[in-house]
Formats: sequence, C-alpha cells, structure tokens
Amino acid sequence: MRHESDSPDADSPRGVDRRTLLKLGALGAGAAVLSGCRGRDDEAAPSGSPPGGAAPEALFAAPPIETVRIGFVGIGGMGSVHVRNLLDIEGVEMTALCDIRPGHAERARDWVLEAGGREPTLYTRGETDFIRMCEAEELDLVYTATPWRWHVPVCVAAMEHGKHAATEVPAAYTLEDCWRLVETAEATQRHCVMMENVNYGRWEMLVFHMVRQGLFGEILHGEGGYLHDLRAIKFADTGEGLWRREHSKTRNGNLYPTHGLGPIANCMDINRGDRFDYAVSMSGPSRGLQAFAREHFPEGSPERDETFALGDVNVTLIKTLLGRTIYVSHDTNLPRPYSRIHLVQGTRGLFQGYPERVYLEGRSEGHRWDDADGYLEEFEHPLWREMAGAGAGRGHGSMDYLEDYRLIKCLREGLPTDMNVYDAAALSAVCAVSESSVADRSRPVDFPDFTRGRWETWPQLGVVTA
Repeated sequence: MRHESDSPDADSPRGVDRRTLLKLGALGAGAAVLSGCRGRDDEAAPSGSPPGGAAPEALFAAPPIETVRIGFVGIGGMGSVHVRNLLDIEGVEMTALCDIRPGHAERARDWVLEAGGREPTLYTRGETDFIRMCEAEELDLVYTATPWRWHVPVCVAAMEHGKHAATEVPAAYTLEDCWRLVETAEATQRHCVMMENVNYGRWEMLVFHMVRQGLFGEILHGEGGYLHDLRAIKFADTGEGLWRREHSKTRNGNLYPTHGLGPIANCMDINRGDRFDYAVSMSGPSRGLQAFAREHFPEGSPERDETFALGDVNVTLIKTLLGRTIYVSHDTNLPRPYSRIHLVQGTRGLFQGYPERVYLEGRSEGHRWDDADGYLEEFEHPLWREMAGAGAGRGHGSMDYLEDYRLIKCLREGLPTDMNVYDAAALSAVCAVSESSVADRSRPVDFPDFTRGRWETWPQLGVVTA
C-alpha cells in the first residue's frame, strides 16, 4: 500500500518485454486479457458476465502448513509493518525478500537475522524480479505491498507457481483483473487474500460482534469511506507520491473503497447470504490537487501544470440483492480530519463512528447516543480481548498485526481464510463499477457475481478467536 516505487506509470507495466508479459500471464489465451475480451462482450455489459465454470461448493481450505515460508514483495512503508509483524508470529519463515530498492530488502533482511531467522534470499533486479522469486523459491505464501498496478501480476505469478497469495488493498481496480484473480485461484487451488486491515479494527470488530448477537436487529444500511487528506502524500517525491498521484490524473470514481466497505460487507454477509447487486456513483469537481500545487510549488514547476480527472469527493451508493443500501465515499484531495465514517444500522439500533457511539432501542435513553466505550466490557470482540495490544506500536496499531496473525493461523491450521478471493474481487470491483457509473452520468452499473451463485449457500463469517 505504501511501497516506494521508481515507476510512476499507474496503468500498465512499463518497459516490460514480451517474455516477461507472458510470464505474468498478461498475454494468455491468445492475448485475450490485453484485448479485454475473455469471452465476454464488455462493451455491451461493462460489469462483465460470469465466465464458464463454477465456484466451489464449500469455502476453500488448503492443507495445513506447519511453517509458512514467505516471499515478501514491496518492503516500503506498509510492507515494512507487515514484515515486522510476521517475524513476531509463530510458524513463519521469511524466506525471500523482493524490492526494487536494494536498501529496503537489505533492511528487512537485517530484521529477519535480528529475529533469529535464516538469511533470506534477496530479489532486487527490477520491477518484475518477483517472477524469478516465484520460479526459484520454495514458498508457501507470496505477500505483496507494492503499488496498486502490481497487485494482480504478483498474485497471479505466485498462484501459477503453486504459492498462496496475499495482497494489500485494493486487490485489483479493473473487473478484468478481479476475474483474473478469481479464475487463477480456482484453477490453481490456492488462496488469494486481500489484507483489509480495517476488518480487524477494534470498533469494527466490536460492531461485528454485536451484529452477530442480534443487538442491532436486521441490518439494513451501512456507510463507510476513505476520508483522508492525502495532498501532501500525493505530491511527495518519496513513497506513495511516486505513483499514487498518477491515478488521480486519469481515473474518476471511488479509487480506494475497501477500508470503509470491508467491515460493512462482513456485517451484511456479502458473499455469504447476500451480494452486491448494482451501484450508482458520482464525483464532484476536481479542485484540491490543483490548488495545493499552486500553493506549494513555485512558478514554472511542472506540478502546477498537471491536470486531474479525479473529483475531489466521490459518493457511491450500492444496493445489495436483498435490498440493503450502502454509502461509500472517497475524499482525499481536500483539507479535512481523517474518517472512515463506519455506520451500521438495523431495525433495533445503530453504531456510528468518528466519534464512536451507539444507539440501541430499549437500552439507550430516548433520542440520545451512548458513548461506545461503555459497550466494550460486555461486547468486546474475543480476538481483541484475547490479543489486546499485540503489534500496537506499528503501522495502524493492532489491526495490522491481527490481520497478519489470522492469515498465518488459517494457513497453519488448514482453515478457510477470513477473507477469500471472492471477497477481494467483490470489494475491489467497486473501483471499476464506480468509474463506469461516473463516466455514464451516474447510471446504475451491475456488479458481477464472482461466486456464480454460491453466495446463497456459503456460511456466515464466524466470530473468530485467537
């Protein structure tokens, strides 16, 4: 998510030769991926039609792995957090480290050695050296925290070489690539997990636990978003500034939906009893980045001449097949305090974040909020109660550690992962669906059913423990 990359191109692997593209799978099936066909009439149906085949009847679980050998790709800001977390989790061996900047890989190698691990192999020969890693190394899991455009190529290379895959968010930002992840995971029988850390946030897990106990009644509506002033980050000459601003130049929609949407999807049993049906999306004017450039760069700077397609505020409304409604917002180009909104509402009450508060009919005083702190003693999620403070000094606190812990636990015990490839595809598809709707005067755009009907029978996500 915050890997420093020297390659600013936001849309396609730049300077990659045909042989490498073939290895990436980008020219497979007669170059169908590049042509955008895949056997479907995407112009007639922007959301894509389901390909042949069927999703498995039961949620996928791989054989248990006693020691999970990991190859990590992209060890910048967020990648560093994950590597440090994983080194503290039992049953992990950091076997290989891959980064376009040798210093990042060497720094992570030192962490591995300091933790008492064996010296990992370093892969630092450029943007596609992860392919050589997947070919050469005996790995169980390849984990990527690279810029967005590399998430799918890394995951596909991993799965096609017999490794499970885990990626930072979003997993993909085109419907074609969402399907590519699903189809590759099914064909190779490998996990492909999107690491949505907010699913493991303290308040998000509290709400999920309360939903499972029926305290809010039937869940009917949710609101989430990514409301984060990223102007300085987008214009920085390090980290995400090397690539994230490029997306704002050419794309207009909800570019980063999963933080706000993931916890709501869990509460609404998306892909496990309900699914996203269609969405409408609209964006406002683009002003924030241009104004920031004028205020912070001198006359003659190229930054002052840049133009941006991304509206400063995007709002997307999703309707589920069971009729529920979800509001998802994206707001990264204007001055504002951070928020993910986080609202879950049912027939008996609701939770609303920023600040965190609860209203339960029959328990709360009429027409007055309760401070959510008062609900922690009784309704704290068991995972948070059992692992309070784990990894709290890193990244986004314990949520990052808990998502890494749960992935390794599921792999070691042969369990279905908390999120799977169908969840990765459905949540990430909001990017493409919103962009299509914005481009077509906010007309409704259908979501593909990546589960091909299995959402009706797959079981709910349970209240997991340590």
